[in-house]
Amino acid sequence: MAKGKVEINSEACKSCQYCVVTCPKKVLAIGSKLNSFGYQYATAANPEDCIGCMMCAQVCPDAAIEVWR
Repeated sequence: MAKGKVEINSEACKSCQYCVVTCPKKVLAIGSKLNSFGYQYATAANPEDCIGCMMCAQVCPDAAIEVWR
């Protein structure tokens, strides 16, 4: 069972991939869909593995990620 929950604002994501690289559990990945700005945005590819560490939200330069424990 997941210990955390991550939500990504797809319109705010610019696909920098900082969150993908930072996540210690490899929860996030860059998806194949595009937002209205033409960026492939981050998604929770493995949401069940989220531990709620909030590293992804802290590293996001666009404040596009929220994490709950």
